[in-house]
Amino acid sequence: MTMPLSRVRARVGALLPARADLAEIRRDPRRDLLAGLTVAIVALPLALGFGVSSGLGAEAGLATAVVAGALAAVFGGSNLQVSGPTGAMTVVLVPLVGEYGPTGVLTVGLLAGVLLVALAVLRAGKYMRYVPAPVVEGFTLGIACVIGLQQVPNALGVPKPTGDRVLVVAWRAAEEFVKSPNWTAVGFAVAVASVMLVGARWRPSVPFSIVAVIAATAVARLAHLDAAQPIGDLPAGLPVPSWSFLDLGSLGSLLAPAVAVAALAALESLLSASVADGMTVGQQHDPDRELFGQGLANIAAPLFGGVPATGAIARTAVNVRTGASSRLAALVHAAVLAVIVFAAAPLVSRIPLAALAGVLLATAVRMVEVGSLRAMVKATRSDALILVLTAGATLALDLVHAVIIGLAAAGALALRAVAKQARLDQVPLDRGDHSMEEQALLAEHIVAYRIDGPLFFAAAHRFLLELTEVADVRVVILRMSRVSTMDATGALVLKDAVAKLHRRGIVVLASGVRAGQRRVLDSVGALDLLRDEGREYATTPEAIRAARDHLETAGVWSALPAPEPRASVQQAPR
Repeated sequence: MTMPLSRVRARVGALLPARADLAEIRRDPRRDLLAGLTVAIVALPLALGFGVSSGLGAEAGLATAVVAGALAAVFGGSNLQVSGPTGAMTVVLVPLVGEYGPTGVLTVGLLAGVLLVALAVLRAGKYMRYVPAPVVEGFTLGIACVIGLQQVPNALGVPKPTGDRVLVVAWRAAEEFVKSPNWTAVGFAVAVASVMLVGARWRPSVPFSIVAVIAATAVARLAHLDAAQPIGDLPAGLPVPSWSFLDLGSLGSLLAPAVAVAALAALESLLSASVADGMTVGQQHDPDRELFGQGLANIAAPLFGGVPATGAIARTAVNVRTGASSRLAALVHAAVLAVIVFAAAPLVSRIPLAALAGVLLATAVRMVEVGSLRAMVKATRSDALILVLTAGATLALDLVHAVIIGLAAAGALALRAVAKQARLDQVPLDRGDHSMEEQALLAEHIVAYRIDGPLFFAAAHRFLLELTEVADVRVVILRMSRVSTMDATGALVLKDAVAKLHRRGIVVLASGVRAGQRRVLDSVGALDLLRDEGREYATTPEAIRAARDHLETAGVWSALPAPEPRASVQQAPR
């Protein structure tokens, strides 16, 4: 069923920037300018490093930070989000570069942008809130490990070995280092990472990443350290936009990777926007508009040679902490990086690769929130299992498969927990106005069960086993008023249980069937036998009276001695 064109226009119109955004920008521009400058200083080494790690080069990282950062700031759904190349996306791109080459990655980025725009129009952003916290924590832990392993070749100063799996590549790099050690590269990487980690604890507001990178570059130049391999030549400015990379003949084979990139971009961007909301008071992002902004950013970035982009949690956090109040800060961040691209490309090209590896190693360490991990592990065994599964799958497979595995495990464990809530309890019969002898006879021949909780596929077969093992009685009463939910499997199992009891000569009565349950039961014919014999009742007392009538008809009730007549009490006349 296609969506009407007018409805599409209305939805796209709701995703475009509004006057309120301009009002926010005018509120405190000085603070936003300072925040944007700070974020740009932090983002520069990260953009360079992630560009190098992706396999498309440092210039691709810078182009992404400028183009995608500006467009996502204007059209995105968060006032505080900063977008650009990220470690999570780099993890996905490395195998794509090896399989499809740079042009294939650029095409994948453009297709992913189109998919993100489509998700925004379909209002799919709200569904990201259903990703469980252990999946997010495991996902983040796995990304941090992968980013750290990706830096091993540059940190050791050896050429990057062939291979797609980061564990294999890191091991081969270590073997090459043992054969020919490059202690200069190791020293740069360790020094930069140490300065960043120690400095972040000492003065969190100071951008120690750029300080460490500048110091490492100066030392490498002054000491003429040939072992400190630099980034290499960078173009002075952004390339002219071009569609020449697009290979229409390969679109079919690139669609699956594009779906994976779009899913990751949506997940990481909305997660980053949620983090920004949590760090502030009064800020609330629009998830659909955020997907729209990220979609436009990823459509445009490949035209300038950029890699796919997402919202960047680390840069967004710096933006918030330095006092940003509107999207002007993210725009300033992109503008400052553009100035650096045009004015300082020769200086940037001299940065040692080992120094950038140190920046990303420190970034990977800082991504791991030990307190959050400890809390998840201590919460429940299920949470710990989901976290470990997701992190392990991220290392062994890829991010998209890791999230799918984590979600599948979370769903299965949640169903298991819900299924355990379903209970079939034998309950005493209501005494009503029966004598003690009548009550004893009722208890001997009638058993009542109350079904509590959900009766669905995960718990249905256990219910069938318990119900059909009922002892030899004449009547079973099913009290169903407390059934919270029921699916077709539960209804079929109930039908099967009733049929098995009937074959044993046991009469089954049902009471308290609600309207929602009745529709499901009727759809599979579970109530036909009860309805045909008139054995479905609105309340449990009615069902008990019907069971008594059945015993009387069967001759069981008549075996009781006749009740003694009660003496009448007459009032004396006044």
